[in-house]
Amino acid sequence: MNYGRILVVDDEEHIVELIKFNLEKNGYKVLVAYDGEEALKKAEKEIPNLIVLDLMLPVIDGIDVCKKLKMSEKTLDIPIIMLTAKGEETDKILGLEMGADDYITKPFSVRELVARIKAVLRRSKDSSNKKQEVIKIDDIEINIEKHEVIRDDEKLELTLKEFELLRILSENRGKVLSRNFLLDEVWGYDYYGETRTVDVHIRHLRKKLKDDNKNTKYIETVRGIGYKMK
Repeated sequence: MNYGRILVVDDEEHIVELIKFNLEKNGYKVLVAYDGEEALKKAEKEIPNLIVLDLMLPVIDGIDVCKKLKMSEKTLDIPIIMLTAKGEETDKILGLEMGADDYITKPFSVRELVARIKAVLRRSKDSSNKKQEVIKIDDIEINIEKHEVIRDDEKLELTLKEFELLRILSENRGKVLSRNFLLDEVWGYDYYGETRTVDVHIRHLRKKLKDDNKNTKYIETVRGIGYKMK
């Protein structure tokens, strides 16, 4: 049974083969690329269901690959899981801000990677199957089916995770949602305390909403707990 196509991008052949073997064993069709340029070409041509993307790549690095994928209408909604080396904290945050959905640090457990792939794909599918609904909050209009957010007649370019965060906060307007709750709802599994992931996405979302922290109009930070939509 084919559970979807996964594009694995890494310049280390043994890592690619290890991931490929385990994903195929779990029913996925696997495409591979060994540099950033090849990754972009295959992503555009094949439109995989998910991309496992190493940050340290020849020709075009992983951050730029992620950025280009999220700038293209054709590949914008493809979920991305980044592979990062231990200590690449800045690159990790940059990748999340560019629109990556998740990351896993090398050396990693293949079993954990497969579990994260399943979780990200499940969340992506659940999101795409949402019934048609429009949520209006002040001058923001959120179209669930079209995955569109309009503010003052301007369409905002949000990543999948930014959209999901905004949707959940909007559907629970006035309620304080903890970082762990948001992690579980948006990413679909326990992030083992990596609540910074939520903070990074919220910060980027606020920037796109032009939500000034000094005079918050939409998303309020509840110190020590999480966030709520005002």
